[in-house]
Amino acid sequence: MSNEKNRPGLLQRLMQAGLVTQILIGLVAGVALAWFSKESALSVSLFGSLFVSALKAVAPLLVMVLVISSIANHKQGQKTSIRPIVILYLLSTFFAAVLAVAFSHLLPQTLTLSAANNEITPPSGILAVLNGLLMSMVSNPIDALMHANYIGILVWAIGLGFAFRHSSDTTRAFLNDASDAVTYLVRIVIRFAPVGIFGLVASILASTGFSALWQYAHLLALLLGCMLLMALVINPILVYWKIRRNPYPLVFTCLRESGVTAFFTRSSAANIPVNMALAKKLNLDEDTYSVSIPVGANISMAGASITITVLTLAAVNTLGIHVDIGTSILLSLVASICACGASGVAGGSLLLIPVACNMFGIPNDVAMQVVAVGFIIGVLQDSAETALNSSADILFTAAACMAEERRVEQKA
Repeated sequence: MSNEKNRPGLLQRLMQAGLVTQILIGLVAGVALAWFSKESALSVSLFGSLFVSALKAVAPLLVMVLVISSIANHKQGQKTSIRPIVILYLLSTFFAAVLAVAFSHLLPQTLTLSAANNEITPPSGILAVLNGLLMSMVSNPIDALMHANYIGILVWAIGLGFAFRHSSDTTRAFLNDASDAVTYLVRIVIRFAPVGIFGLVASILASTGFSALWQYAHLLALLLGCMLLMALVINPILVYWKIRRNPYPLVFTCLRESGVTAFFTRSSAANIPVNMALAKKLNLDEDTYSVSIPVGANISMAGASITITVLTLAAVNTLGIHVDIGTSILLSLVASICACGASGVAGGSLLLIPVACNMFGIPNDVAMQVVAVGFIIGVLQDSAETALNSSADILFTAAACMAEERRVEQKA
Protein backbone atom coordinates (compact mmCIF):
# COMPACT_ATOMS: atom_id res chain seq x y z
CA MET A 1 0.00 0.00 0.00
CA SER A 2 2.83 2.35 0.90
CA ASN A 3 4.49 1.62 -2.46
CA GLU A 4 1.34 2.81 -4.29
CA LYS A 5 1.29 6.03 -2.25
CA ASN A 6 4.94 6.75 -3.04
CA ARG A 7 4.45 6.07 -6.76
CA PRO A 8 4.51 9.41 -8.69
CA GLY A 9 1.27 10.50 -10.35
CA LEU A 10 0.78 11.03 -14.08
CA LEU A 11 1.38 14.81 -13.91
CA GLN A 12 4.54 14.35 -11.86
CA ARG A 13 5.88 11.76 -14.32
CA LEU A 14 5.20 14.15 -17.20
CA MET A 15 7.08 16.95 -15.41
CA GLN A 16 10.04 14.64 -14.80
CA ALA A 17 10.16 13.47 -18.43
CA GLY A 18 12.81 14.87 -20.78
CA LEU A 19 12.19 17.86 -23.02
CA VAL A 20 12.00 15.68 -26.16
CA THR A 21 9.30 13.51 -24.57
CA GLN A 22 7.36 16.57 -23.43
CA ILE A 23 7.52 18.14 -26.90
CA LEU A 24 6.23 14.90 -28.44
CA ILE A 25 3.36 14.85 -25.94
CA GLY A 26 2.55 18.50 -26.71
CA LEU A 27 2.62 17.76 -30.44
CA VAL A 28 0.29 14.74 -30.14
CA ALA A 29 -2.03 16.61 -27.75
CA GLY A 30 -2.24 19.56 -30.19
CA VAL A 31 -3.12 17.25 -33.09
CA ALA A 32 -5.73 15.43 -30.99
CA LEU A 33 -7.37 18.68 -29.79
CA ALA A 34 -7.58 20.05 -33.35
CA TRP A 35 -9.10 16.73 -34.50
CA PHE A 36 -11.82 16.56 -31.83
CA SER A 37 -12.70 20.26 -31.32
CA LYS A 38 -11.67 23.11 -33.61
CA GLU A 39 -13.15 25.75 -31.29
CA SER A 40 -11.14 24.50 -28.31
CA ALA A 41 -8.00 24.28 -30.48
CA LEU A 42 -8.36 27.90 -31.56
CA SER A 43 -8.86 28.98 -27.94
CA VAL A 44 -5.40 27.66 -26.90
CA SER A 45 -3.60 29.72 -29.56
CA LEU A 46 -2.56 32.06 -26.71
CA PHE A 47 0.00 29.47 -25.55
CA GLY A 48 1.64 29.47 -28.96
CA SER A 49 1.57 33.27 -29.17
CA LEU A 50 3.20 33.63 -25.75
CA PHE A 51 5.95 31.15 -26.69
CA VAL A 52 6.71 32.94 -29.97
CA SER A 53 6.68 36.35 -28.21
CA ALA A 54 9.12 35.08 -25.56
CA LEU A 55 11.46 33.87 -28.32
CA LYS A 56 11.19 37.26 -30.05
CA ALA A 57 12.10 39.03 -26.82
CA VAL A 58 15.15 36.98 -25.89
CA ALA A 59 16.71 36.22 -29.31
CA PRO A 60 18.25 39.69 -30.07
CA LEU A 61 19.85 39.87 -26.61
CA LEU A 62 21.11 36.29 -26.95
CA VAL A 63 22.89 37.03 -30.25
CA MET A 64 24.43 40.25 -28.91
CA VAL A 65 25.75 38.81 -25.63
CA LEU A 66 26.96 35.46 -27.03
CA VAL A 67 29.00 37.05 -29.82
CA ILE A 68 30.56 39.72 -27.54
CA SER A 69 31.49 37.12 -24.93
CA SER A 70 32.90 34.53 -27.36
CA ILE A 71 35.16 37.07 -29.10
CA ALA A 72 36.24 38.83 -25.88
CA ASN A 73 37.16 35.52 -24.18
CA HIS A 74 38.89 33.95 -27.20
CA LYS A 75 42.30 32.61 -26.13
CA GLN A 76 45.19 33.86 -28.23
CA GLY A 77 48.28 31.84 -29.02
CA GLN A 78 46.51 28.50 -29.36
CA LYS A 79 48.32 25.58 -30.97
CA THR A 80 48.75 26.33 -34.67
CA SER A 81 48.45 22.65 -35.69
CA ILE A 82 44.68 22.91 -35.29
CA ARG A 83 44.55 25.37 -38.21
CA PRO A 84 43.90 22.68 -40.89
CA ILE A 85 41.18 21.21 -38.63
CA VAL A 86 39.50 24.60 -38.25
CA ILE A 87 39.66 25.04 -42.04
CA LEU A 88 37.87 21.69 -42.46
CA TYR A 89 35.25 22.74 -39.90
CA LEU A 90 34.55 26.00 -41.74
CA LEU A 91 34.55 24.41 -45.21
CA SER A 92 32.08 21.76 -44.07
CA THR A 93 29.79 24.41 -42.54
CA PHE A 94 29.87 26.53 -45.72
CA PHE A 95 29.36 23.56 -48.08
CA ALA A 96 26.39 22.49 -45.96
CA ALA A 97 24.75 25.88 -46.55
CA VAL A 98 25.47 25.65 -50.32
CA LEU A 99 23.98 22.13 -50.39
CA ALA A 100 20.88 23.35 -48.54
CA VAL A 101 20.47 26.26 -50.99
CA ALA A 102 20.73 23.90 -53.99
CA PHE A 103 18.15 21.42 -52.69
CA SER A 104 15.84 24.17 -51.45
CA HIS A 105 15.74 25.43 -55.06
CA LEU A 106 15.20 21.92 -56.45
CA LEU A 107 12.54 21.05 -53.84
CA PRO A 108 11.08 24.41 -52.76
CA GLN A 109 9.23 24.37 -49.44
CA THR A 110 6.50 26.68 -48.16
CA LEU A 111 5.13 27.31 -44.67
CA THR A 112 1.83 28.41 -43.17
CA LEU A 113 2.60 31.91 -41.86
CA SER A 114 0.19 34.60 -40.68
CA ALA A 115 1.55 37.42 -42.84
CA ALA A 116 0.23 38.69 -46.16
CA ASN A 117 2.66 39.11 -49.04
CA ASN A 118 1.86 42.79 -49.39
CA GLU A 119 3.12 43.48 -45.86
CA ILE A 120 6.70 42.82 -46.97
CA THR A 121 8.77 44.63 -49.58
CA PRO A 122 11.31 42.07 -50.83
CA PRO A 123 14.73 43.12 -52.19
CA SER A 124 14.93 43.15 -56.00
CA GLY A 125 18.32 41.42 -56.24
CA ILE A 126 21.84 41.12 -54.89
CA LEU A 127 22.50 44.89 -55.05
CA ALA A 128 19.35 45.61 -53.07
CA VAL A 129 20.34 42.95 -50.53
CA LEU A 130 23.85 44.42 -50.18
CA ASN A 131 22.43 47.92 -49.84
CA GLY A 132 20.06 46.71 -47.13
CA LEU A 133 22.90 44.90 -45.36
CA LEU A 134 25.15 47.97 -45.36
CA MET A 135 22.37 50.21 -44.01
CA SER A 136 21.52 47.64 -41.34
CA MET A 137 25.19 47.42 -40.33
CA VAL A 138 25.42 51.10 -39.41
CA SER A 139 22.16 51.13 -37.43
CA ASN A 140 22.15 52.49 -33.87
CA PRO A 141 22.83 49.53 -31.51
CA ILE A 142 19.88 50.31 -29.21
CA ASP A 143 17.62 50.69 -32.24
CA ALA A 144 18.98 47.40 -33.62
CA LEU A 145 18.05 45.60 -30.39
CA MET A 146 14.61 47.22 -30.19
CA HIS A 147 13.69 46.40 -33.78
CA ALA A 148 15.51 43.03 -33.96
CA ASN A 149 17.91 44.22 -36.67
CA TYR A 150 20.19 41.18 -36.40
CA ILE A 151 22.75 42.37 -38.94
CA GLY A 152 23.28 45.55 -36.90
CA ILE A 153 23.37 43.48 -33.71
CA LEU A 154 26.07 41.21 -35.17
CA VAL A 155 28.24 44.12 -36.34
CA TRP A 156 28.09 45.91 -32.99
CA ALA A 157 28.63 42.65 -31.10
CA ILE A 158 31.73 41.79 -33.17
CA GLY A 159 33.13 45.31 -32.73
CA LEU A 160 32.50 45.35 -28.98
CA GLY A 161 33.87 41.81 -28.66
CA PHE A 162 37.22 42.82 -30.19
CA ALA A 163 37.25 45.98 -28.06
CA PHE A 164 36.66 43.99 -24.85
CA ARG A 165 39.58 41.67 -25.68
CA HIS A 166 41.81 44.49 -24.40
CA SER A 167 39.85 44.84 -21.15
CA SER A 168 40.66 43.38 -17.72
CA ASP A 169 40.16 39.74 -16.77
CA THR A 170 37.35 40.83 -14.44
CA THR A 171 35.45 42.49 -17.31
CA ARG A 172 35.86 39.44 -19.55
CA ALA A 173 34.70 37.20 -16.70
CA PHE A 174 31.61 39.42 -16.31
CA LEU A 175 30.87 39.08 -20.04
CA ASN A 176 31.18 35.32 -19.72
CA ASP A 177 28.78 35.36 -16.76
CA ALA A 178 26.38 37.57 -18.75
CA SER A 179 26.49 35.05 -21.61
CA ASP A 180 25.69 32.23 -19.18
CA ALA A 181 22.84 34.28 -17.68
CA VAL A 182 21.20 34.95 -21.06
CA THR A 183 21.66 31.31 -22.06
CA TYR A 184 19.95 30.35 -18.79
CA LEU A 185 16.98 32.58 -19.70
CA VAL A 186 16.82 30.94 -23.14
CA ARG A 187 16.77 27.52 -21.46
CA ILE A 188 13.79 28.65 -19.37
CA VAL A 189 11.92 29.84 -22.47
CA ILE A 190 12.68 26.58 -24.28
CA ARG A 191 11.42 24.59 -21.28
CA PHE A 192 8.00 26.01 -22.17
CA ALA A 193 8.31 24.73 -25.74
CA PRO A 194 5.96 21.74 -25.14
CA VAL A 195 3.13 24.08 -24.05
CA GLY A 196 3.90 26.55 -26.85
CA ILE A 197 4.00 23.80 -29.48
CA PHE A 198 0.72 22.38 -28.15
CA GLY A 199 -0.93 25.77 -28.72
CA LEU A 200 0.74 26.35 -32.09
CA VAL A 201 -0.06 22.93 -33.55
CA ALA A 202 -3.64 22.94 -32.27
CA SER A 203 -4.42 26.43 -33.60
CA ILE A 204 -2.63 25.95 -36.95
CA LEU A 205 -4.34 22.63 -37.67
CA ALA A 206 -7.74 24.01 -36.60
CA SER A 207 -7.44 27.02 -38.90
CA THR A 208 -5.60 25.53 -41.92
CA GLY A 209 -6.51 21.84 -41.77
CA PHE A 210 -4.33 18.75 -41.45
CA SER A 211 -2.49 19.47 -44.71
CA ALA A 212 -0.01 21.44 -42.54
CA LEU A 213 1.28 18.13 -41.09
CA TRP A 214 2.19 16.94 -44.60
CA GLN A 215 3.95 20.29 -45.10
CA TYR A 216 6.02 19.73 -41.95
CA ALA A 217 6.88 16.18 -43.08
CA HIS A 218 8.18 17.49 -46.44
CA LEU A 219 10.28 20.14 -44.68
CA LEU A 220 11.72 17.60 -42.23
CA ALA A 221 12.52 15.18 -45.07
CA LEU A 222 14.47 17.91 -46.88
CA LEU A 223 16.43 18.80 -43.73
CA LEU A 224 17.29 15.19 -42.91
CA GLY A 225 18.15 14.43 -46.55
CA CYS A 226 20.63 17.32 -46.70
CA MET A 227 22.22 16.21 -43.42
CA LEU A 228 22.61 12.64 -44.68
CA LEU A 229 24.26 13.90 -47.88
CA MET A 230 26.70 15.96 -45.80
CA ALA A 231 27.54 12.99 -43.55
CA LEU A 232 27.87 10.40 -46.32
CA VAL A 233 29.09 12.40 -49.36
CA ILE A 234 30.50 15.89 -48.72
CA ASN A 235 32.34 15.21 -45.44
CA PRO A 236 33.95 12.00 -46.85
CA ILE A 237 35.16 14.02 -49.87
CA LEU A 238 36.81 16.55 -47.50
CA VAL A 239 38.39 13.70 -45.53
CA TYR A 240 39.70 12.05 -48.72
CA TRP A 241 41.21 15.41 -49.71
CA LYS A 242 43.27 15.25 -46.50
CA ILE A 243 44.18 11.57 -46.11
CA ARG A 244 44.16 10.45 -49.80
CA ARG A 245 42.61 7.04 -49.09
CA ASN A 246 39.16 5.49 -48.61
CA PRO A 247 37.49 7.75 -46.00
CA TYR A 248 34.44 5.60 -45.25
CA PRO A 249 35.91 3.30 -42.54
CA LEU A 250 36.77 6.43 -40.54
CA VAL A 251 33.44 8.11 -41.41
CA PHE A 252 31.37 5.12 -40.24
CA THR A 253 33.45 4.75 -37.06
CA CYS A 254 32.80 8.40 -36.14
CA LEU A 255 29.09 8.18 -36.97
CA ARG A 256 28.68 4.96 -34.98
CA GLU A 257 30.67 5.92 -31.87
CA SER A 258 30.05 9.67 -31.77
CA GLY A 259 27.03 10.46 -33.96
CA VAL A 260 24.66 7.96 -32.32
CA THR A 261 25.43 9.29 -28.83
CA ALA A 262 25.06 12.90 -29.96
CA PHE A 263 21.72 12.07 -31.60
CA PHE A 264 20.24 11.20 -28.21
CA THR A 265 22.03 13.79 -26.03
CA ARG A 266 21.26 16.62 -28.55
CA SER A 267 24.28 18.58 -27.29
CA SER A 268 27.67 18.94 -28.98
CA ALA A 269 29.13 20.16 -25.66
CA ALA A 270 27.81 17.12 -23.78
CA ASN A 271 29.34 14.86 -26.46
CA ILE A 272 32.86 16.28 -26.03
CA PRO A 273 33.94 13.50 -23.56
CA VAL A 274 32.70 10.86 -26.06
CA ASN A 275 34.78 12.44 -28.84
CA MET A 276 37.81 12.71 -26.54
CA ALA A 277 37.57 9.01 -25.70
CA LEU A 278 37.27 8.09 -29.39
CA ALA A 279 40.28 10.29 -30.25
CA LYS A 280 42.32 8.43 -27.62
CA LYS A 281 41.10 5.11 -29.02
CA LEU A 282 42.23 6.19 -32.52
CA ASN A 283 45.69 7.11 -31.10
CA LEU A 284 45.46 10.75 -32.20
CA ASP A 285 47.77 13.48 -30.96
CA GLU A 286 46.45 14.54 -27.52
CA ASP A 287 47.82 18.09 -27.78
CA THR A 288 45.78 18.52 -30.96
CA TYR A 289 42.47 16.86 -30.11
CA SER A 290 42.31 18.36 -26.60
CA VAL A 291 42.00 21.75 -28.32
CA SER A 292 40.31 20.94 -31.64
CA ILE A 293 37.33 19.00 -30.25
CA PRO A 294 36.14 21.74 -27.84
CA VAL A 295 36.68 24.28 -30.66
CA GLY A 296 34.68 22.06 -33.03
CA ALA A 297 31.78 21.95 -30.57
CA ASN A 298 31.45 25.69 -31.20
CA ILE A 299 32.31 26.19 -34.89
CA SER A 300 31.77 22.83 -36.64
CA MET A 301 28.10 23.46 -37.38
CA ALA A 302 27.17 21.92 -40.74
CA GLY A 303 23.83 20.71 -39.38
CA ALA A 304 22.97 24.14 -37.99
CA SER A 305 23.95 25.73 -41.31
CA ILE A 306 21.50 23.43 -43.14
CA THR A 307 18.70 24.20 -40.68
CA ILE A 308 19.13 27.98 -40.94
CA THR A 309 19.34 27.91 -44.76
CA VAL A 310 16.42 25.56 -45.42
CA LEU A 311 14.02 27.28 -43.02
CA THR A 312 15.00 30.76 -44.24
CA LEU A 313 14.41 29.78 -47.88
CA ALA A 314 11.10 28.15 -46.91
CA ALA A 315 10.01 31.55 -45.51
CA VAL A 316 11.35 33.29 -48.63
CA ASN A 317 9.38 30.93 -50.91
CA THR A 318 6.24 31.36 -48.82
CA LEU A 319 6.41 35.15 -49.17
CA GLY A 320 7.12 35.01 -52.93
CA ILE A 321 10.56 36.63 -52.68
CA HIS A 322 12.83 36.01 -55.68
CA VAL A 323 16.36 34.78 -54.87
CA ASP A 324 19.09 35.06 -57.53
CA ILE A 325 22.45 33.25 -57.61
CA GLY A 326 24.40 36.10 -56.01
CA THR A 327 21.91 36.36 -53.14
CA SER A 328 22.02 32.56 -52.69
CA ILE A 329 25.82 32.65 -52.29
CA LEU A 330 25.52 35.52 -49.83
CA LEU A 331 22.86 33.59 -47.89
CA SER A 332 25.22 30.58 -47.71
CA LEU A 333 27.92 32.79 -46.20
CA VAL A 334 25.54 34.44 -43.72
CA ALA A 335 24.06 31.07 -42.71
CA SER A 336 27.57 29.68 -42.14
CA ILE A 337 28.51 32.61 -39.90
CA CYS A 338 25.20 32.31 -38.03
CA ALA A 339 25.72 28.56 -37.57
CA CYS A 340 29.15 29.15 -36.00
CA GLY A 341 27.45 31.42 -33.47
CA ALA A 342 24.69 28.96 -32.61
CA SER A 343 23.87 28.76 -28.91
CA GLY A 344 24.82 25.67 -26.91
CA VAL A 345 21.20 25.00 -25.91
CA ALA A 346 18.87 22.58 -27.70
CA GLY A 347 17.33 24.42 -30.63
CA GLY A 348 20.03 27.11 -30.50
CA SER A 349 20.43 27.20 -34.29
CA LEU A 350 16.73 28.02 -34.69
CA LEU A 351 17.15 31.26 -32.75
CA LEU A 352 19.59 32.51 -35.41
CA ILE A 353 17.17 32.06 -38.33
CA PRO A 354 15.99 35.72 -37.98
CA VAL A 355 19.54 36.89 -38.81
CA ALA A 356 19.32 35.21 -42.23
CA CYS A 357 15.69 36.30 -42.69
CA ASN A 358 16.83 39.90 -42.10
CA MET A 359 18.68 39.75 -45.45
CA PHE A 360 15.37 39.55 -47.31
CA GLY A 361 13.52 42.21 -45.37
CA ILE A 362 11.44 39.60 -43.55
CA PRO A 363 10.20 41.18 -40.28
CA ASN A 364 10.92 39.65 -36.89
CA ASP A 365 7.27 38.66 -36.32
CA VAL A 366 7.34 36.42 -39.39
CA ALA A 367 10.87 35.13 -38.70
CA MET A 368 9.82 33.99 -35.23
CA GLN A 369 6.92 32.05 -36.70
CA VAL A 370 9.54 30.20 -38.77
CA VAL A 371 11.51 29.54 -35.56
CA ALA A 372 8.34 28.11 -33.99
CA VAL A 373 7.91 25.78 -36.99
CA GLY A 374 11.49 24.68 -36.38
CA PHE A 375 10.60 23.72 -32.81
CA ILE A 376 7.62 21.69 -34.06
CA ILE A 377 9.90 19.49 -36.20
CA GLY A 378 12.83 19.94 -33.82
CA VAL A 379 12.53 16.57 -32.10
CA LEU A 380 14.16 14.84 -35.08
CA GLN A 381 15.78 17.86 -36.73
CA ASP A 382 17.83 18.90 -33.67
CA SER A 383 18.93 15.33 -32.93
CA ALA A 384 20.13 14.76 -36.52
CA GLU A 385 21.77 18.20 -36.58
CA THR A 386 23.73 17.50 -33.38
CA ALA A 387 24.77 14.05 -34.62
CA LEU A 388 26.18 15.58 -37.82
CA ASN A 389 27.90 18.45 -36.00
CA SER A 390 29.52 16.40 -33.26
CA SER A 391 30.61 13.42 -35.38
CA ALA A 392 32.30 15.88 -37.77
CA ASP A 393 34.38 17.24 -34.85
CA ILE A 394 36.18 13.95 -34.32
CA LEU A 395 36.09 13.04 -38.04
CA PHE A 396 38.04 16.13 -39.15
CA THR A 397 40.37 15.99 -36.16
CA ALA A 398 41.26 12.40 -37.05
CA ALA A 399 41.65 13.26 -40.75
CA ALA A 400 44.04 16.14 -40.02
CA CYS A 401 46.10 14.06 -37.57
CA MET A 402 46.36 11.20 -40.10
CA ALA A 403 47.38 13.65 -42.82
CA GLU A 404 50.08 15.07 -40.55
CA GLU A 405 51.37 11.55 -39.76
CA ARG A 406 51.51 10.75 -43.49
CA ARG A 407 53.43 13.98 -44.18
CA VAL A 408 55.98 13.17 -41.44
CA GLU A 409 56.43 9.62 -42.78
CA GLN A 410 56.98 10.92 -46.32
CA LYS A 411 59.66 13.35 -45.08
CA ALA A 412 61.40 10.55 -43.17
